[in-house]
Formats: sequence, C-alpha cells, structure tokens
Amino acid sequence: MAKRKNVGPEDARSWLLVNGARTELFDTAHGSRADQVVLDIEDAVDPAHKDEARAGVVDWLSGGDRRAWVRINDRSTSFWADDVAKLAGLPGLLGVMLAKTEAAEHVTETFDRLGGATPVLALVESALGIEESVRIAQARGAFRLAFGSGDYRRDTGTSADDLAMAYPRSRLVVASRIGGLPGPIDGPTVSTSHPVLREQTAVTVSLGLTGKLCLDLEQAPVINEVISPTPSDVAWARDFLADFEARGRVIRDGSDKPRLGRARKIERLAEAFGVEPV
Repeated sequence: MAKRKNVGPEDARSWLLVNGARTELFDTAHGSRADQVVLDIEDAVDPAHKDEARAGVVDWLSGGDRRAWVRINDRSTSFWADDVAKLAGLPGLLGVMLAKTEAAEHVTETFDRLGGATPVLALVESALGIEESVRIAQARGAFRLAFGSGDYRRDTGTSADDLAMAYPRSRLVVASRIGGLPGPIDGPTVSTSHPVLREQTAVTVSLGLTGKLCLDLEQAPVINEVISPTPSDVAWARDFLADFEARGRVIRDGSDKPRLGRARKIERLAEAFGVEPV
C-alpha cells in the first residue's frame, strides 16, 4: 500500500490505533495511509500481557526507520512508570499518547520522565479530564489533546448523539486554542460503514477538531479526505491570495482580514496534504 506525503503530527488528520500486542501488524500500519500510527499498550492489551506487549513495541521502535507514537497507561496505574522508563530515548518514538489524562501534572510528569523532549498527546476520557482540559493544554510538554469518546460516555452516561457530545468536543477545541496547541483529535468511529464515518468526520470538522482516531486501515483515507480542504477551497484560497498580492496587500474592508487568515491556513494545509485546486 503506497504511503502518501508525510504529514507532521501537528497537522495529522488520521491517527491509527494498533494493538500493541499484535507486532505482526506494525509494519503494515507503518506503511499505510494513516498520517500517524499509535501502538496501543493500554486498553488494547490485557493486564496480564502488558510487559510482553511493551517489550514488543520497544523492540520494533529500536530498529531501522520504524517510527510511531505509543499509547501508554495512565498515570494512576502501576504500568505507567515502566512504560515511560522503557520507552525513554527510543530512536523510533515520536511521542506518547497518555491515556485517561485528568490533570496537568500527569502530562508534565510523563514529559519529564521521558527526558523533557518527547511530546505528550493528552487523551482526555472523563468528566474531570474535560473540566481540567484548559490546564492540561497549558501543561509543559503537552503537544495536542485527543478525545477518548468511548470512556467519556461510560464515565458520564452520555449518549453518542452529536448534540450530547458537542460539549466535550467544544471544550477541547477551546482548551487547545487557549493552550496554543494544534486542534484536538476526535474519538474513533466504531462503525465500518464509510458513509457513517464520513458523516461523523464531518461533525468533527464542524466543531473545530482537526484530527480523528481510527481503528482500521481503511478508515484513514476517508478521514484524510474529509478533514482536508477541498480542491475548490484551495482554488479559492490561491485566487484570493493572488488578488491580495496584486493589489499591494491592501486591506479593503473588515472582511479581508478573516478571509486572508482562512486563505493562508487553507494554502498551508493544501501544501501539507498535497491537495491541488480543480
């Protein structure tokens, strides 16, 4: 499977979760169309097999050009200390996704234990985490926020209805903006239906989230397409920027500044994602 243009984690749209105990899947995931790969040694792995799964992930990240994120166990568990100790300094470790983040200290302690240079993607999965999301986003070492929608629903009793889930998603969007982070990453779509995935990803975009977790290789291209600017968006942006340059970068009225900001953002993302105008 051909891997498209590399997209950095700050802009990444699709984040593919891979069972950390299934080492035979790692190479395929690494070569997939997902923007970023996350090897999961938290919820995907039975507690009795955590050490074995961690060892397999460490071995895979220690050789060749293999690079990935790792979803580690949360700060309150006995597995967290071993996770950070074994992963620290690995050449293939792009960053960690910290499960069940509920405090800024969870991020900072993880960041420090990893050596003070490895980014921490805070996975917020509870009512407390949502309410603490601004402080989490401002924590030293925080790179981006992600929404653990399934665990949040279990914690709060909230339905999967778009309206019911709008509040926590919007909180993460606002927190990310306050913390100066890239847009947050939405939870996964469990359905294997591409129309359902497309519809739910459109909701993600409408609420201001800029990435989405995925559970299957085939979901990544759909997520990438929906979150990317459309070719017509890119055509508009380039036309607007060309006209702006042609008139000597003169602001004509109050609508020009927001349109200029939108056009520049679309142009940057089009370059990152390889989207060409019609």
